Formats: sequence, structure tokens, C-alpha cells
Amino acid sequence: MNERNETRLERADRNFGELLQELRVIQTGVQFLFAFLLTLAFTQRFPSLDTTQRATYLTTLLLTVVAAALFTAPAAVHRVLFHLGAKEQIVRVSSRLAAYGMTALVLALTGSVLLVVDVTVGRGGGIAAGAGTFVVCAGLWGLLPRLLRHSLLRRPTAPAAEQEPASPERRP
Repeated sequence: MNERNETRLERADRNFGELLQELRVIQTGVQFLFAFLLTLAFTQRFPSLDTTQRATYLTTLLLTVVAAALFTAPAAVHRVLFHLGAKEQIVRVSSRLAAYGMTALVLALTGSVLLVVDVTVGRGGGIAAGAGTFVVCAGLWGLLPRLLRHSLLRRPTAPAAEQEPASPERRP
């Protein structure tokens, strides 16, 4: 038992439910991005893209597919393993898949912004906007959570109701 009075399996069930909620939010954005990218190839302006813009487009499209695959993989892992009593392993693997998906999504968003701004404003603007997108996403999704985690771990003691044991992949 822990501070929440839940067993390891109850905690794993809760953690998996929370992870699925997070993935539902992210998945919608990935689907919109993927749909946008798919339609781009069929616009009148697409044939006028230069080699760099086409390479950016294809790379971004593929990164979006990778992100979508990584974000939906936890459902497949759960579907195959749920009846084997492997919930803790499912949560651990699914959390890693989601983290890799976030990495692919950062790169896909960066590529999308780079491409659109490159086509509309120019290469320099595209590179600047893409770099800005990368910095903002990496900062909010990577750096900010780590800074918050670091400050929470340095606190003398958190109230018992707020403490939760770190998962294996998140331990310092």
C-alpha cells in the first residue's frame, strides 16, 4: 500500500488510465496535423516547392506517422497483454512509447512550421520559426517538467496526499 491506499495493481490501473487520457489529448492534434499534411500534396502550389521544401514535407509527414504510431501503440500493447497480468509492464512500456511519440511530435511540428513559413515568407523566416517552435515545445514539454520535478524532489517533504512514488523510468 502507499499514501493513496492502493495496491500496486490499482496504481498501475490508475497510471494507465491517466496515460490514456494524456494520449487522447495529444492524438487529436496529431490527427489534425497528419490530415493537414496529407492534403498539402494535392494543392495547386505543391508542384512549385523546391527540393528542400519537398524534403521537409516528406520528413515531416513521416515524423507525424511515427508520432501517431507511437501514441496508438499503448492500446495495441494493452490489447495483447492485458489478460496476462502485466499491467505494470504495460504502463512502463506505454509511458516510454508516449515519450518517444512526444519527441517525434516536436520534430513534426517543427518541420510543419518550417515548411509553411518557408513557403509563405522565405527560407530564413522558416528556419527561425521552426527553431522557435522547437525551443518552445522542448522547453514546455521537456525542460519545464524536469525543472518542476527537480524542485519537488528538493522540497523537504511534500504533504502525504500529494506524494506519489516515482515510476521506474522517472527515478533520479
